[in-house]
Amino acid sequence: MNDLLAAVPLPERRDADRTPEDRGLPRDGVRLLVTRRDRHLDRQFTDLPQLLRSGDLLVVNESATLPASLPARGSPGPFLVHLSTRYGPALWLAETRWGPGRPGPVPLELGEPFEIAGTPARAIAPFPGAPRLSFLRVEGDLDRAMARAGRPIRYGYLAKEYPLETYQTVFAKVPGSAEMPSAGRPFTRPLLDRLAAAGVQVAPILLHTGVSSLELDPDRPEEIPIYPEPFEVSAGTAELVNRTRCAGGRVIAVGTTVVRALESAVDGGLVREARGFTRLYLRPGRPWRAVDGLLTGFHDARTTHLELLASLSGVPALRDAYRVAVDRGYLWHEFGDSHLILPH
Repeated sequence: MNDLLAAVPLPERRDADRTPEDRGLPRDGVRLLVTRRDRHLDRQFTDLPQLLRSGDLLVVNESATLPASLPARGSPGPFLVHLSTRYGPALWLAETRWGPGRPGPVPLELGEPFEIAGTPARAIAPFPGAPRLSFLRVEGDLDRAMARAGRPIRYGYLAKEYPLETYQTVFAKVPGSAEMPSAGRPFTRPLLDRLAAAGVQVAPILLHTGVSSLELDPDRPEEIPIYPEPFEVSAGTAELVNRTRCAGGRVIAVGTTVVRALESAVDGGLVREARGFTRLYLRPGRPWRAVDGLLTGFHDARTTHLELLASLSGVPALRDAYRVAVDRGYLWHEFGDSHLILPH
């Protein structure tokens, strides 16, 4: 599985280096590749009301994006801290980087003091199996630091910086995600109105996503350092998911975060009200129990996201879909195009 897309080139020119709006498109004007087993159809995101059926349920993530990229300074000099997940008032998991296009980790000794936007901090432990991530003990208020000096996390493929509101989806209500739950970005209010008129319902979950999907080790693909992420599935959403499937409708997750939240809430064959932290890792051979289809973006090779997609579509169909996407010029990353994987 670790070489799922090894034969498929993902050229840099396919990365979305600007928002759809900067490319002259409306937010919901991105392309949509629809995969049904061995068929891959070119559509537009605005075609969703025709692709889904009355009685289907879209489940979306209400997490809002934080300005989680902060300037830092220590003995190695200036660098960036990308906050990932908060585990307590003063305890964070974070990634240190030299810059948007220069990954780390920055060489900090455990216990060595440094500053994050003027806030004292120390690295207290690496995350097991993921040397680019460290637990930080912070001696101050990082919420204030983010409000004062934070920026959205940005990587080197983007041509410019964008304000935080660019990274918020129409569903965003509860701040907490280090990176945008980007599968929901193309949705607009008019499109949601059209979906409602077509009989498609929408229900929320909450999962605060950390920094980008971790890469698989090609020599040890089974050793995946998944860090816990906070999630919540309400009683109302659980009931609606169960009722939809019982009535023959399809539950379509908008993003891999939604899949992980719903599948973490399954108990006794049904989705239950749940909250806590999840480290759920889905890979081929593990059947989905709560979700029937997935709306997502295009992901880099050798990541946990791709294993999750393959656990739904199967490896051959996913490999074919990505070959089609490359050949037809689909765009990758958070401001790129979308991919709808529907049940067989």
